[in-house]
Amino acid sequence: MRVITLNVNGIRSAARKGFFAWLSKQRADVVCLQEIKAQADQLTPEMLNPKGFKGYFHLAEKKGYSGVALYCRRPPDEIMEGVGRDDLDREGRYLEARYGNLSVASVYLPSGSSGEERQRVKFAFMDHFMPALKRMRRNGRSYILCGDWNIAHQNIDLKNWRSNQKNSGFLPEERAWLTRLFDEVGYVDAFRVVNQKPEQYTWWSNRGQAWAKNVGWRIDYQIVTPDLRPVIKRAAIYKEERFSDHAPLTMDYDLKI
Repeated sequence: MRVITLNVNGIRSAARKGFFAWLSKQRADVVCLQEIKAQADQLTPEMLNPKGFKGYFHLAEKKGYSGVALYCRRPPDEIMEGVGRDDLDREGRYLEARYGNLSVASVYLPSGSSGEERQRVKFAFMDHFMPALKRMRRNGRSYILCGDWNIAHQNIDLKNWRSNQKNSGFLPEERAWLTRLFDEVGYVDAFRVVNQKPEQYTWWSNRGQAWAKNVGWRIDYQIVTPDLRPVIKRAAIYKEERFSDHAPLTMDYDLKI
């Protein structure tokens, strides 16, 4: 089973940069997208249902903003959207496909980098989402939670960690939240199961020459329930082409859906 996650930073922009041509060759089973930045009437047939896939969307009410999507090779048994809080769900940040006892979700945590107000929204999302994640651990389902979590967890996960300790995305309380998710709640950072190397980044600022110099952050994850740890087989960050300021993260699991 192959799962791809990518923050497209605008699905229309990614389409112009060749994303769908690339996707058609990836043999993915489920594709999780974030930051769609479009309304339903702005999506072309290719964006709605790429060849071989059925598309599902949880779009933001605000135009040109946020939104998540799932492309599923096999139609899921059920689709769940939202985290159950209206103000957060109006931004389109969670969409889950259910296959039997397995769930694959596209997750997009808010960014707090634009200022204190958005950082407060990010903390509100985190405060609301953690109890939900705990409930999900208790319900007996297997989860693959894919997306842009907007937090680099450890020093190894960003190039300039020393100078970013007071910046959104690497704040001590954000990092502690992820540590709690992994160490206390029991979820697994699937990428690190198969790749412990440094300089494995998924996002690069558009400022300066961050991409050219690989001054990046690893903020895109596939986070799984511990029962799936033994079936994690392979991870790859695709950097040959640029569809977005993020790179696609592809992971293979010894699973069938």
